[in-house]
Formats: sequence, structure tokens, C-alpha cells
Amino acid sequence: MARALVEPLLQRGELDPGGLMAVVGRAASIEPISRELPSGVRLFSADAATAREVWTAPLQLLAIKPQQLDAVAAEAPAVVGQPLLISVLAGVSLARLQRLFPGHRCIRAVPNTPALVGAGLTALAWGDDINPESRTRVRHLFASVSEVLELPEPKLDAFLALTSSGPAFVAVVAEAMADGAVAAGLPRDQALHLTHRTLAGSAALLQERQLHPAQLKDMVSSPAGTTIAGLRRLEQAGVRSALIEAVLAAAERSRELA
Repeated sequence: MARALVEPLLQRGELDPGGLMAVVGRAASIEPISRELPSGVRLFSADAATAREVWTAPLQLLAIKPQQLDAVAAEAPAVVGQPLLISVLAGVSLARLQRLFPGHRCIRAVPNTPALVGAGLTALAWGDDINPESRTRVRHLFASVSEVLELPEPKLDAFLALTSSGPAFVAVVAEAMADGAVAAGLPRDQALHLTHRTLAGSAALLQERQLHPAQLKDMVSSPAGTTIAGLRRLEQAGVRSALIEAVLAAAERSRELA
């Protein structure tokens, strides 16, 4: 997720590579990752003493697995100047972040992977003592790759389940639709292209016309036609209920990670 956020900013020149430091898990990862980033970005291995330099940065992005949080916090040195710490860790509360990083001003961000193409969504929840200037700075960081919403922290689990896990759910739907088209006789490449275009076009229509999903469904479903026959099979298979349960399960897992 860190790369999903940072790489578009580097590509557009909104971040100076010379001002960017990053820590990777293993020394062996430094060379292949550095080849994919602009010259000037400094990479450190997590087990190197020089990695502590990243904690001097005024703006820090914490993008690790939640299970690694305690170990990373234990290695963090004392800081001065109350740097901003933006966490994208699922389910990790502001209260916990503030306990683990007492010298920081903490912010929770929940972005999603469409940020890679500038079409992301990000929710922000502010910790204590985040002044207006800092809020503007953080909003600008995420606004360059996503639509930004400010939400009360208790709403973040539902936001994450829909927007961060949602692309994976959509990908499963896309794969299944393409498989169906192949089964019906289309070549694989063409089936995938048409599936992607169908999903993108449907999303654009829903958004630009401000349609309720049921309105689009009814627009396409003629009496005794092909679409209603397919919708009947979806209902028989419980697809609607499965998607509802998938979002609820993701939200519950986010709460468990806290």
C-alpha cells in the first residue's frame, strides 16, 4: 500500500525522491525495489542501524502488517518535534498508536489500491493535536491519488471492508464473469477485456447518472429476457447474500485486528 500511494506522487513529480526514505523488510529487497523507484530515494533494511534515520522525518507513513506493529514500535527511538505518523494499518486504533508512539502525532488513513491509477478512496481519522496546517498537508498527500473523506474512527472498519477489501470482491466477480464468457464461447483475452469494460462502464453510469443500483438493474432487465434469467440464477446461488456477508466479515476482521 505504501508503494501504491507513493509511486504515483513520484511519477508526477509531487514528491522529491531525495526527500524520501523507506524501510524494507530484508536487505535482499533493497536492490530490486530501488530499480523500480526514481534515483535519490533512500532505502534501508529493517535490521540495519541506519534504518533509525527514518524516524527523524517530519512526516512518516507506517505501512506494515498489523502483526508487526509491536516489534516495530519497540525498535523506534525517541523522537523530537512531534512528527506526523500516518498509519494505514487495518484495525489499529489511534489510541494504540499513540501509546506505542508517544512522541508522534498520529493519524489513521484507510486508502485502497485503485490509488495506483489515481482512482482511490481514502478515509482519514485524526488523532489529538493535529492542527489545521497538518490536516491540510495530509489531505493533499492523499487527494493526489484518491478521493478523501474524513470520518469518525468507529466508521473506519466499515469503510475498509467496502473500499479496501472491495476491490478483491470485485476482482472475483470480474474473474467469474470472464470465465462465464469463455464458457459461452469467447476467447479468454476478449472475455477479460469486455468484462473490465462492462464493469467500468456500469460504474460510470451509476455514478454520473446518480442511479440507485436497482434502477440500473431494472433498466437492463426486460420481461422474460436474458438478463432476468441470469439474475434469477444469481439469486438462486445466493450471490447477493454472499457479498453482504463478505463485507461484514471484512469489517469484523478489522475490529479483531485492533
